[in-house]
Amino acid sequence: MFKHLLVPLDGSHMAEASLSAAVYLAKTLKAEVTLFHVIERGAKQEIHGERHLTGSAEAIAYLDEVAARAFPAGMPVERHVHTTEVDNVARSIVEHVSELGPDLIVMCTHGRGGIRGFMFGRIAQQVAGLDRTPVLLIPPIAGGAQPAFSCNRMLVTLDGNPEHEESLKVASSLARDCGAELCLVMAVHTYSTLSGEQAATAKILPSATHALLDLAEQDAKEYLNSHIVSLQAEGVKATADVRRGDPVMVIIDAAEQTGADLIVLATHGKTGMNAFWSGSTTPNVTNRSVTPLLLVPVRSK
Repeated sequence: MFKHLLVPLDGSHMAEASLSAAVYLAKTLKAEVTLFHVIERGAKQEIHGERHLTGSAEAIAYLDEVAARAFPAGMPVERHVHTTEVDNVARSIVEHVSELGPDLIVMCTHGRGGIRGFMFGRIAQQVAGLDRTPVLLIPPIAGGAQPAFSCNRMLVTLDGNPEHEESLKVASSLARDCGAELCLVMAVHTYSTLSGEQAATAKILPSATHALLDLAEQDAKEYLNSHIVSLQAEGVKATADVRRGDPVMVIIDAAEQTGADLIVLATHGKTGMNAFWSGSTTPNVTNRSVTPLLLVPVRSK
């Protein structure tokens, strides 16, 4: 599975929320780790009371300290600082993927108020949208402490589109390496959660809409069950669950109720961050979820 993890850091405690996940995966998968910092042009030394690295010497010393403090002795941890100042941090991270060769980027999802400028919020989403490399997003917790991370149960979201099954391939491979269980979930709208043209059509043809949604639910069950058969044949423990409602809330609620350690989502990177169900699903899940998310970029054929 993942053999080289890239961990962008900016010097703040909040950014270090990703370290527990990096340590866990490095141990479990026997993966290499590269701690990474890019110098942002015009960056402030402090944002909301949090340190923000602005110089190359300071950044190198910081990454050395993190490597010694957070990772077990003997674990291979490389450090890389891009010393040339850049304006577009997300693109700089992506450009280093080809240079450094990671197959997974591990980073924190967002900062206080959603406005940390270096690597949180839209930066994390942009990284996933710009490249084909999966991105593991770790939500920070209050006080800047590092959240515990494990990978015993993963929630895999599907929608019936074969292109989006790339996320299932990644999840099943990771499940085998971690000995994890997969919970496949698929959302089918209710009459009240439809939007746009579908909602307008539903008002004109309510009975037909209810019938179509019921058929969609049955199709979804058959679709997920077919994947369960394949996964179990591969030795992966898996369950399936079709839920009715808004996809965002279905994902959030399912993750909480199943006790998932990780949510696996497919995502498109055409215009920033297009989700696989709608243009807002993945960003909304990212903003609301307290569960780590593994975003698997896919491209339309």
